[in-house]
Amino acid sequence: MRATGVAVVTAAVLGGALAATAPASAAPAAPAAGGTAPACVNRYVTGTVNGFDVLLTNNCGKTMRVKVVVKYASDSPCYTLRAGADKLYSYEGITGQYDRTAVC
Repeated sequence: MRATGVAVVTAAVLGGALAATAPASAAPAAPAAGGTAPACVNRYVTGTVNGFDVLLTNNCGKTMRVKVVVKYASDSPCYTLRAGADKLYSYEGITGQYDRTAVC
């Protein structure tokens, strides 16, 4: 089997169970979005001409890892916010819509 620019996943049936392996050179997956971030992570969302801005402020009293989940486009990276810290995420694009802020 020959692959060009596409990761090949090989599956084999072993004793009735299906096992799948990926090549060692596969890139690590981005952190998946978890549940919605707690209310102590404040979000202030504003529309812009070409997208939106989200100001995240951590009022939880402990370090939180959060990301902005965007409908119809890529999510933000996972941010580590110390207690009291804030982060501005700016999305520029015509297809994305703010969905929620999630833990990651």
